[in-house]
Amino acid sequence: MFEITQPTRRLDQVQMVRTPQKKHKRLRLWLFPALVLLVYFLAPFRTNILLLGTDDSPQRGTIGRTDTMILTTIVPLKPTIGILSIPRDLWVPIPGIGEQRINTAYFFAEASQRGTGAQASMLTIQQSFDVPVHYYAMVHMEGIVTVVDALGGVDIQPEPATGGQPVEKQHLNGEQVLALIRDRSISNDFGRMQGGQKVIQAILGKLLLPSSLPHIPSFLLALTDVLETDIPLWQIPRLLFSLARSILFGIDGRTITPEMVTPFQTEGGAQVLAPKWDLINPVIEEMFGR
Repeated sequence: MFEITQPTRRLDQVQMVRTPQKKHKRLRLWLFPALVLLVYFLAPFRTNILLLGTDDSPQRGTIGRTDTMILTTIVPLKPTIGILSIPRDLWVPIPGIGEQRINTAYFFAEASQRGTGAQASMLTIQQSFDVPVHYYAMVHMEGIVTVVDALGGVDIQPEPATGGQPVEKQHLNGEQVLALIRDRSISNDFGRMQGGQKVIQAILGKLLLPSSLPHIPSFLLALTDVLETDIPLWQIPRLLFSLARSILFGIDGRTITPEMVTPFQTEGGAQVLAPKWDLINPVIEEMFGR
């Protein structure tokens, strides 16, 4: 009996020793992909994306200008993302062209070779602001109508009326949003830039509402029809994760203000804005870590 039970006890002891080793192996197998995902979503690499809105349309012509230019910066470890609106009339050097309005970089490149406008805008921003621009995302402004309508409209908070009295939010459809972005009658370019940022934040905020879930498929379909971008697919989940988190914690939205530019008239009679780099550069350094 003793000789029979002795090996049995030894086998149990071996099993008791081996079981923790198997658990450690399984833990190591799970640990590696978990670390990879952690690095993928939270690695502190800055990504700068130039958002463009072109004014091309059947009425305005097939080659437009980028009346909306927003430089966006995303650092996954930060709870917010930064967006900086750039005036379309900013007078800067355009590579291969010379000094012109910044919104014409797209036009000149497209007129020379179709499909090169976005890259020309990126290069112009990069050289003028001394900030790397990694990707672009461009929306043809007419397409904003279908995107907003697919979401069921958005709520926009207007500027306070004279005297600072609070104004209730307005529910706007796609046509009304487009009119707000293009409005030249009651606001200057700086006011339109603020309006553009409000539209972006309103769309992102609407996407978070549970009531918007039924609209998500049609919204994404409408967006893919009007959106052009060079952001690679492998970047999309990482950027969406940062974007969703920023909706909860806020967006650091800024503009180049009237104090940062000097209006003047060119020899050809155009009214443009000369940048005051001594005032602009500190904002760039703070937002983009230059």
